[in-house]
Amino acid sequence: MDLALHRLARKKTLRRLARGVYDFPKEHPVLGLLTPSAEDVAKALAGRDRTRLQPAGAYAANALGLSEQVPAKVVFLTDGPSRTVKIGPTTIQLRQTTPKNMAAAGRLSGLLIQALRELGQEHVTRERRDHLKRTLPAEKRRELLKDLPLAPAWMHPIFRELAQEEA
Repeated sequence: MDLALHRLARKKTLRRLARGVYDFPKEHPVLGLLTPSAEDVAKALAGRDRTRLQPAGAYAANALGLSEQVPAKVVFLTDGPSRTVKIGPTTIQLRQTTPKNMAAAGRLSGLLIQALRELGQEHVTRERRDHLKRTLPAEKRRELLKDLPLAPAWMHPIFRELAQEEA
């Protein structure tokens, strides 16, 4: 199997991104060879290692539209080993964390907890809460109440406000 992958990579049919992680290179007519998204690479690493991922920090805030800052280093929390992978100009950091931080992994509440934690309580403004109400689907916002015990106490009023129906 390894030899076959090596041969395909040498022929440029596949591109080796990291040890045991390959992709089919995509080429844009103007931009040339495209780099896969950080999320795709992280998912491939998690699938290979059979671990879970949770976007964290500035990446989580950016994914929800709460920050325009595009992080140069994309951080994911994981229940697997910590590691750093560099793919082209992007650095992907997998940070091992506690089971409590991974309890809501893969759900909106997990992403929201990490994004709000990055911003800090004093920076969760009315405008940011209104933005979340506008952009997140109502059925997803209602599910936030199920994960309320996983969020820090200062986030509880924010989760309740987001979960309420608009009049």
